[in-house]
Amino acid sequence: MSRIRLVFSGSGGQGVITAAIILAEAAVMHEGMNATQSQSYGAAARGGSTRSDIIISDSEIDFPEVTQPNILVCLTQDAYNSYSSIIRPGGILLTDSRYVQVTRKVDAKQVQLPMYDSVIEKIGKPVVFNICVLGALIGITEVIKPKSVMAAVADRVPKDFVNLNNRAFDLGLVLGAQYSW
Repeated sequence: MSRIRLVFSGSGGQGVITAAIILAEAAVMHEGMNATQSQSYGAAARGGSTRSDIIISDSEIDFPEVTQPNILVCLTQDAYNSYSSIIRPGGILLTDSRYVQVTRKVDAKQVQLPMYDSVIEKIGKPVVFNICVLGALIGITEVIKPKSVMAAVADRVPKDFVNLNNRAFDLGLVLGAQYSW
């Protein structure tokens, strides 16, 4: 991998920004790569739009903004409507089947998974939805090693919640593995 550009998008309260931070930290702290992560929020903290740009690279990163991502994650219909047109041709567009109805044709591999519903059914705590999304992303792309992401999760979440997050990540890995890139 020389450089991968990602955009995570959704709404406040879904953990979009936290997931992006964990991915960037995993790349830097546990794989020795370079990464940038920037974020923007809508007017409302919960329910407002959120977006995070992540660049992971083996070399120096000169500009932190992503204009044409290789990987786009859309966790709400508004995010999908706003950002699906920016995906790099040949990239991956990951959506959650509960919140997003895929309506556009894009020159990318579109992967729609029941991540939220699976978290509710198998874990029962929606707070780990974002970690399931990370697991699905890693299962599809293998952009970084799963153990690196879990190490970053363990660094960031309270100790009592590491096991819960591990379960959500593993659930996402299984969902994403069937679509590996």
